[in-house]
Amino acid sequence: MIKKRLLIIEDEPAVAKQLKWGVSHEYEVTVAGDGKEARKYLASGRFPVATLDLGLPPYPDIPKEGLALLDELPTLAPETKIIVITGNDTEDSAMQAVSLGATDFCPKPVDLQLLKVILSRTYLICGLEEANRLLLKKSSSFIFNDMLGTCPAMIKLFERIKLAAIAEYPVLITGESGTGKEMVAKAVHQHSQRKNKSMVIINCGAIPDNLLESELFGHEKGSFTSASSRQIGKFELADGGTVFLDEIGELPLNLQVKLLRCIQEGTIERLGGGKTIQLDLRIIAATNVDLNEAVEQGKFREDLFFRLNVVPLTIPPLRERGDDILLLARHFVREEAKNFKRGRVSFSSSAISALEVHSWPGNVREAQNRIRRALSLTTGNVIGADDLGLYETEKIEQDGQKLLPLKEARALAEKNVIQQAMILTDNNISQAAKLLETSRPTLHDLLRKHGLSR
Repeated sequence: MIKKRLLIIEDEPAVAKQLKWGVSHEYEVTVAGDGKEARKYLASGRFPVATLDLGLPPYPDIPKEGLALLDELPTLAPETKIIVITGNDTEDSAMQAVSLGATDFCPKPVDLQLLKVILSRTYLICGLEEANRLLLKKSSSFIFNDMLGTCPAMIKLFERIKLAAIAEYPVLITGESGTGKEMVAKAVHQHSQRKNKSMVIINCGAIPDNLLESELFGHEKGSFTSASSRQIGKFELADGGTVFLDEIGELPLNLQVKLLRCIQEGTIERLGGGKTIQLDLRIIAATNVDLNEAVEQGKFREDLFFRLNVVPLTIPPLRERGDDILLLARHFVREEAKNFKRGRVSFSSSAISALEVHSWPGNVREAQNRIRRALSLTTGNVIGADDLGLYETEKIEQDGQKLLPLKEARALAEKNVIQQAMILTDNNISQAAKLLETSRPTLHDLLRKHGLSR
């Protein structure tokens, strides 16, 4: 049997010898006597687990060097688990070490049996994390152009993006605020034949109306009071590439006419100029408002809507994406912990419960912001529900009545209708699936999901 590698970081030869003797029959042990040697071994990536005495040269009597080593661990050896060996009089240092990412600690004088239990548990964690990393690596559908998703709606969206990218037709992306419309637009551009050309992003709602035409189409010198020179507009800058018009529903009606002409004829005119400029552009637009309703209210031109809506892409809200919220939350906490130079950070059971039941009105952007805030305001390596500003079970009270969150209400309604279908068909899976307009495998999955037996 191949022994697992273990690094012992200990400056006292007698203690190092005792530890090595005590565990060498189970582990392949390497000893580092100071911080410099320890850094070399850790950077090699060969050691999944290391024990660390915080008192190392040149400060053997204080934890300065050991804590500095721990602080460097996220960049030096992000996958290595550290077990701190600490004396009873350095309990505060042990707690500080855990907050920096140490997995566990073992008191001095070392009880070898206790150390073996801690080592066994730590290597088990290493194995589970490695299995999870391999699973994520194999599941390429988890990640698409920096977008994460495993739910059927996101997998379908990824496929539609690939198909939409091939064509040169305008694309209209719809979705609630915070769902990632700009990321979808970038994915369409990056998978298109224009990927080596510019993609110019314009937020139609962020530019004042009186400046918007000049920003989009440019202007000639003297076309208005402050026009002291010619300015090239965003559309010209994107010639040969892609223009992404975010919040297209905010575009004023007079500019909607000019955009329609640009799409139809491939031409623009600078403000104050009479020259027609031919452009080669791909138009992608996005909105979080209902353009059909805007058309009915006279706020958006119907002909422009039809021109933009050739290839529609709809992003599902986070509350409808099932387990994707946990996938995204773990991804964000891993990435943000690196930015904060923190050790490994995980979620408590209360945080996981809160993440699952929250309705996420701000979608993916809200999830990322809550995790950033939690990491900014905490020092430990476990994030709780309170750190996220969430509650483990969110119940809404209205007029003295308790209402279920939308996710729980949907799940309850789904469970009830499945039960009714099974009763009506006398537990016949095929007939129940037909009644529910779904497949037999899907119905089997739903029965397991809600803990229902036939």
